[in-house]
Amino acid sequence: MSPKRAIVILNRGSGRQDGDQAESTIRNAFARHGITAEFIHIDKRGDPATAARQALSMGDGIIAVAGGDGTISGVTSAMVGQEQPLGIIPQGTFNYFARSMGIPEDLDGAVDVIASGQSSPVHVATINGETFLNNASIGAYPAILKTREGIYRRWGRSRVAAYWSVIKALMGFRTTLKLTIAVDGKETKLRTPLVFAVNNAFQLDQMGLDGQDCIARGDMVLLVAPDTYRFGLLRHAVALATGMAKPHTDYEMLCGSEIEIRMKQRKRYVARDGEIAVMEGPYRLTRATPPLRIFVPETGKEAVR
Repeated sequence: MSPKRAIVILNRGSGRQDGDQAESTIRNAFARHGITAEFIHIDKRGDPATAARQALSMGDGIIAVAGGDGTISGVTSAMVGQEQPLGIIPQGTFNYFARSMGIPEDLDGAVDVIASGQSSPVHVATINGETFLNNASIGAYPAILKTREGIYRRWGRSRVAAYWSVIKALMGFRTTLKLTIAVDGKETKLRTPLVFAVNNAFQLDQMGLDGQDCIARGDMVLLVAPDTYRFGLLRHAVALATGMAKPHTDYEMLCGSEIEIRMKQRKRYVARDGEIAVMEGPYRLTRATPPLRIFVPETGKEAVR
């Protein structure tokens, strides 16, 4: 790999800077290390995985992605199992993946980490073969994300806007899912408005939830919301957002390495790291066998995420 060249997959719609500003900042940050940055631009209509495969075909050079968790997750689907590490330049609202690995949220700091050349393997999870880094969900959360995009378009991207979208979406949400959930072969029948699979111990910690030990031993956490009316669901969501959620009251937690979710509906919206797509059930969640390699700071080499 040549250290003099970087191929950056840039989501021009992510972050608070516009696309031109972000590109200029990233280009200058790499130049400080004697590295020339080339860019592959994507937007909402672009496929991050296709962009990653294009970058892999372009010959020697560092490959990096600049965007939110959804964009980064999409790129990793083509990078899992590659010996070549991936650079992460976080530009999203929450940046759970980057923060879990100690990668700075400012563009210059993130590029400094990539230029240092240190990398570490990270295990990602899959739902029906599609990768996710932090979480995947069915039910209320995809509805929240749809509402959030409308709020972002009107008011801009911020964590306040993200929290407001939760309130607005749940006030009108009335769907109850009738599920059979098998965790490592043990089946449970449940009624719930939301199931939320987590593959990032840092995100659980930020939400004030247990389960870090589950992820540390190589399993996933599945959070199941109680079956309640919409104001009850809103109360549980507020408890989660404020770190005050209580197990068996605001959520049930299941833990396992192989999870299957079955329901009568053949297709539903599924959210993966903030991106929404229609998927056909049953929904099988597992850890991907080959790891993803990413550039990390020295403090991120032993991070449990």
